[in-house]
Amino acid sequence: MLEYNPLACLPSSEELPDSDDTPVDNELQDLIPSLLKAVLAMAWADRMDWFFGADMAVYYDPNLPAIVPDGFLSLGVERFFDENLRLSYAIWEEEKVPILVLEVVSQTYRGEYTTKKNEYAKLKVLYYVVYNPTRRRKQHLEVYKLVNNEYQLLSGNPVWLPEVGLGIGIERGIYHGITREWLYWYNEQERRLLTPEERAQMLAQRLRELGIDPDSLP
Repeated sequence: MLEYNPLACLPSSEELPDSDDTPVDNELQDLIPSLLKAVLAMAWADRMDWFFGADMAVYYDPNLPAIVPDGFLSLGVERFFDENLRLSYAIWEEEKVPILVLEVVSQTYRGEYTTKKNEYAKLKVLYYVVYNPTRRRKQHLEVYKLVNNEYQLLSGNPVWLPEVGLGIGIERGIYHGITREWLYWYNEQERRLLTPEERAQMLAQRLRELGIDPDSLP
């Protein structure tokens, strides 16, 4: 008797478009997710059970267009399959819905507080993070948690995410030589995780304290 595997009938991530061909609206929509991903790559260097995507197509139904968050985090998935890496993220293939989705609001709203928020709730994304740097009267960072199929706004900065094992928050810092407010990951003691540049600077300082010129090292 033949066994029917419904997943075998679905397209793989390699067969699906890898983006919606819509360019990011501004540089922050590229830099903020890349900073969060770079910090995770250092903090979770020994872990292979996570994936952070930036401006990547996420497919939840083979008959519907993908959603393309500015950033998203999935846990319990392979960090990478081979050297060609992922082209897109198909939920039926990964068997995991992203645990966190990030949207960086540009000058023109793209449904971050309405359409997208409802879509992520339907997909049961646990945390929905919205960063809006242009707000004057409301907080720039909003972190929502899905409770009874509805998103509830969490308070604090940083906001602790127990299912992720990290907190997320905003503070001023330097990234790519740019001083401004950035999104960062935090540990349970609310200490910010260092960026790769900050780790390199600390190492260079320690070497100098030992009388070693870091520029002389191969």
